[in-house]
Amino acid sequence: MNGYATPDRDGVTAAPGGLLDLLKVAAVVLDAEGHIALWSPEIERLLGYTAAEALRQRADTLLIAPENRPRGRELFAQVRAGDRWAGVFPLRHKDGSERAVEFRTMRLLDSEGQPHLLGLAADATTVRNVERDLALSHSLVNQTPLGIAVFDNELRWVGVNPALERINGVPEEAVLGRRVGEVLPDLDVEAIEGRMRHVLKTGRPLLDQQTLGRTVADEQDRAYSESYHRIEDTDGRVLGLAMAVLDVTERQQAAAEVAQARQHLSVIADAGVRIGTTLDLQQTARELADVVVSHVADLAAVDVLESVVAHGTIPAVFDSAPAEFRALAVAAGYPTDAIHAADPVGELATYGPSRIITQCVRSARPVLVERVDASMMRRIARDARAAQTLREAGAHSYLALPLMARGKVLGTLTLYRTVDERPFDDRDQVLASELAARAAICIDNARLYGRERGTALTLQRSLLPATPAEREGLEIAARYRPALSEVGGDWYDVLPLGRGRTAFVVGDVMGKGVQAAAIMGQLSTATRALARLDLPPAELLRHLDDIAGSLGDAIATCVYAVCDLRAGVCALSSAGHLPPVLAGPDGSAELVDVPGGVPLGVGGVEFRTVEVELAPGSLLALYTDGLVENRGEPIDAGLTTLTRLLRNAGPSLQRTGDSLLSALSPEPDDDVALLLVRTRV
Repeated sequence: MNGYATPDRDGVTAAPGGLLDLLKVAAVVLDAEGHIALWSPEIERLLGYTAAEALRQRADTLLIAPENRPRGRELFAQVRAGDRWAGVFPLRHKDGSERAVEFRTMRLLDSEGQPHLLGLAADATTVRNVERDLALSHSLVNQTPLGIAVFDNELRWVGVNPALERINGVPEEAVLGRRVGEVLPDLDVEAIEGRMRHVLKTGRPLLDQQTLGRTVADEQDRAYSESYHRIEDTDGRVLGLAMAVLDVTERQQAAAEVAQARQHLSVIADAGVRIGTTLDLQQTARELADVVVSHVADLAAVDVLESVVAHGTIPAVFDSAPAEFRALAVAAGYPTDAIHAADPVGELATYGPSRIITQCVRSARPVLVERVDASMMRRIARDARAAQTLREAGAHSYLALPLMARGKVLGTLTLYRTVDERPFDDRDQVLASELAARAAICIDNARLYGRERGTALTLQRSLLPATPAEREGLEIAARYRPALSEVGGDWYDVLPLGRGRTAFVVGDVMGKGVQAAAIMGQLSTATRALARLDLPPAELLRHLDDIAGSLGDAIATCVYAVCDLRAGVCALSSAGHLPPVLAGPDGSAELVDVPGGVPLGVGGVEFRTVEVELAPGSLLALYTDGLVENRGEPIDAGLTTLTRLLRNAGPSLQRTGDSLLSALSPEPDDDVALLLVRTRV
């Protein structure tokens, strides 16, 4: 970096930094005989002798120790003869100590031609320190990767270091005396010079100021961090300012990548919470579409292969064959007509082998179309009208991703960008693929569950009896409602025993799915067989307990009731089941105090029987816990509500059954079996 000077107010050029003042350069003049003729204040401060003490004294006698005088006289003679000498020579201080003094000496001639010797002196230690500092400063300025520039008070360049030459792409000699905008017009010149003026005016540094722009060295915009400092001399006179420049493009890119990685993890975490909250196929698809339009796309559609929805199977998609899809979800991040361009939810759509969505499921790989033109839109949209709607909405970028689970393709997730001007890129594809993969597992779980649930429900319904609407002297209504999630092992049955006597049973096998339904079927069959023996309720439950114990880990609750209309009584026994409700013709209703017992399959505990009176018009309700249990509420609350509703039961037993289900368990978490029996008046 070149040195420079700045004129002071009187037009006299003053060197920046006061280097001579820093060195405290002293002057002394000797006459031809070696006597001290001139003695400056600086040499007085250096050696301690006043001018009165030094003038007219021989320099060698006053200032040089005896052992060094021969060498001193030799050097004096050499300079008096016309030579120059520079170096370090020890001089004696007034206090008797020696000082190493750095000299620059030369001969002077007066008007009569008489020689004199001029010596410019400075403390050698001070000189070494300054030299070291200057060497260090020069090394740092010239070797640092930090670009450094010096400007005068008119904002003109007066020096740059090699690093800034590389950043600018312009050599130092091409910028000296010019302003930033004259050399680098593609930078934010107004902002840069505004900062310079602020620092020159206030003296307060500005640090880490961000600038985005382009220099001669680059064809693309880059990011720079700039710091500004005012330069003053030792008297506080403003000489200009220094600017340090660092290219932080890579740092900002790294920071942006870290921020994006954090956002990526945040989106994945959000997806983990929001996707797969149920085992419902369509709900899972909606959750996926909603998450995607929250973070990645403006428009999203989830389409699953038709065989997955209809049959729970995953077919192969061949090169020459079309693919049938069932649209499960469509979502947009903002109100737009573009949502109508997607296949309507629930409808079947067939796409030929050349269509993008078909290629996606066939190859099991994402398809990224950064810029969608008219011809590509025809391969994406379902028809010409949908293509026109998407174009009018501004759809310009497209991404199709296969929904892969356990090595099989279930369908596709298709994404559009409309209002977001950025096209999809590889980073979007990675994030969307992660979301699609997580959602695909949830969708496949829903598929597998749906198939198992369908099997269990089919088995469950096939095992439940066709309940008669009435028996001799009795009106009967039965309801079964499967859980929204997994089907359990709830059952009911009506068993004729003989003239005027009918048995009723409601039970609940612990567990879910096909296994629970199968155990339920065995217990139901056993109950029918035992009922033919016309056993008392407690004895029947004892035999049923033995049978349950032989079925492995089978545990079930059950209530068994025998209504004898001739005697006007009902005998009941319970195996760990909830108590029935008996409503009288007078509008009263209460829980039947049946000894609870233990569930079937536990063994070793005797069951007991209780008898209650059945007046004409009485209503007996047997049910499973799914009717009265609600999350977050004690079961007593459900029992109380059930009892209250039965006090006001209407004349239609069928309507009463429907109203109980609607009021107590509209969307059951558990299966519900309900059996209502009313004696005729």
